[in-house]
This record gives sequence, C-alpha cells and structure tokens, in this order.
Amino acid sequence: MNRNVSTFIGCENEYDESGIVLFGAPFDSTTSFRPGTRFASSAMRTESIGIETYSPYQDMDLEDIPVFDAGDLELTFGNAAVTLDTITDFTKKVLGDSKLPLMIGGEHLVTLGTVRAVAEKYPDLHIIHFDAHADLREDYMGEKLSHATVMRRCWEIVGDDKIFQFGIRSGERSEFEWGKDHVQTNKFSFTRLDEAIDRLKGKPVYFTLDLDVLDPSIFPGTGTPEAGGVTFNELLGAIMKLSQLNIVGLDINELSPVYDHSGVSTAVACKLLRELIMIVSQNK
Repeated sequence: MNRNVSTFIGCENEYDESGIVLFGAPFDSTTSFRPGTRFASSAMRTESIGIETYSPYQDMDLEDIPVFDAGDLELTFGNAAVTLDTITDFTKKVLGDSKLPLMIGGEHLVTLGTVRAVAEKYPDLHIIHFDAHADLREDYMGEKLSHATVMRRCWEIVGDDKIFQFGIRSGERSEFEWGKDHVQTNKFSFTRLDEAIDRLKGKPVYFTLDLDVLDPSIFPGTGTPEAGGVTFNELLGAIMKLSQLNIVGLDINELSPVYDHSGVSTAVACKLLRELIMIVSQNK
C-alpha cells in the first residue's frame, strides 16, 4: 500500500512501519433522516490541522505513534451489500498483516463490514457501543441492511450478551424489549461501564463510537441528533477507560459536517479520534 497524500494530522507513516491503519468509509446510502456522513472522513483530514498532535490528556503525541492513513475506500453508493463486502475485504487485509483497523464512517452501517472481518479472526469477539440510538431493529422499512439495524446484524455474528451499549436514549419500544434478552443496554449515560470493562478484560473487543451519543448542543453536525446526550468530558472520560481492554478493531462514525457550518463538530470528532489512536496504540 502507498500512503494517502492527504492524511489525518500526525498519521504520515508508511504502511509497513505502522501498527494502526486508519481508513475512511464514506457511505450514507441508508441514512434515514439527514444524509451527509459520506463527507466526514475527508473533512476530518482537512480540519485536523486545527488540533495539535500532542494530547495533554494522555501526555502522548501522534508523532510518536506509527499510523498509516490509507485514505477513503471506493464504495458503491446505493448498494449496501457490495459496500460492506468492500469494507470487510479491506479489513481482512489489515488484520492479516497484524495491524489494527480504525475506520472513519460514514453512516453506522459501515461498522458491520469491519465487525464481520474482526469476528472471523477473533471468534470470541465482544462489542462496546456508544450511541444515542439502539440500532437493534430487525429491519427498517423492510430493509435489513440499515444504519438503524446495524447492531442487530452484529448480534447475529457475536451472539447474546456480547454487545454492551451506552448512552442509548432513542429507539422503538420493540428494540428495547428485544434487547433485554440479548444485549446489555445502558440508557442515557456510561453507568456500569466500569463493570463491563472488568468483565471484558482479556477478551477481544471491538469498539464503535457513534458521535451522536454526544448532546447536539455540543455536536450538532450529525444526521440524527438526539437531545439529552453526554458531554464531551463525559465521553472522553469513558473512552479513556478503554485503554484497559484488548481493542482489536474500532470505528468512529456519524459525523455529518454539512450540518455544522461553524466546524465545531468536525473539530470535536478530530480530537476524539486523536485520543482514540493514543488509547489503542498502548496495546500495539
């Protein structure tokens, strides 16, 4: 692989020397409300120069972490199945080279593509899911491949009691009822995150961060904003705790920069991505 010309700040390393591979999945064809997440990865690369490579939160610097930015995958708009196959194939390549895949979505459905590949390598995979939405529907308007069904499709891969959800504050009644028997849903906040981390230590964990877990007063640049979300400091504190886990794959998704002309939402996403890179690098 060759390094992408435009990279996220501090991620200018070559593929062979890197333990982490960053890539974009610019897809939003199943978005149910406001589209635009396909522009997230390119916006984050461009706007990342607005943050520092150094994190005072962790006393670490991206310049000391070998990260390869592979750029954006070429995805088939309008065909979710083919798109997911493309994401899965790329993730398998990364995993096969003993590197950690870190994906920038895109709508949340793209998570299914990476989870398929990661679960194949790690059969005992568990998932930690930060989100405003449960995403547990069997289908959305008859469509099984949707950002509203992504965690249900992931459950079909990993099975019962292996998905731990936090910050959830929206969904159909049927999703919450179904979830009681199959996943661990923690509504509104990160209560019981410490308990989940203790339970998952030593196990392979996939982490998916839907940025609309944040309150829209902090993060308006998303396709499906939900009032009542967490603060930036609450989210940062939660993801910092993930350094205790064996994270074998992760993604950050659902930034839709066109809905925040101030650029603040993109800046927030960039800062969170910087911190996530540092957290997972400690396991490499």
